[in-house]
Amino acid sequence: MKKFNSFEDINAWQKARMLNKLIYTLTNAEVFSRDYDLKRQIRRASVSISSNIAEGFERNTDKEFSYFLYVAKASAGEVRSQLYLAFDLEYLNKRDFDNLKEKVLEISKMISGLIKYLNK
Repeated sequence: MKKFNSFEDINAWQKARMLNKLIYTLTNAEVFSRDYDLKRQIRRASVSISSNIAEGFERNTDKEFSYFLYVAKASAGEVRSQLYLAFDLEYLNKRDFDNLKEKVLEISKMISGLIKYLNK
């Protein structure tokens, strides 16, 4: 695995950044306006993924980076759970749900790979 010069170089962070934009765009829809709590929580959990990758990287130790990656991975799980709720409540259609779930799973797997690499 190559060395990163900045958190912006990390593929998982880049994909999490794109996920944030998608989450914000979809939660701006009229249907989400009825459920301010879910809208706010899914946004916060999504932003937590990219934020924890960045914060962990900036700590400059593998141990701390690994810890923050675990937090980012947990936030990815939280987003996935909230996507199910949004789908069940019909705030998301099947296509958007599947697309977002796939993206979150991909990010989660990338984070797992980084954790494994750091914990060698």
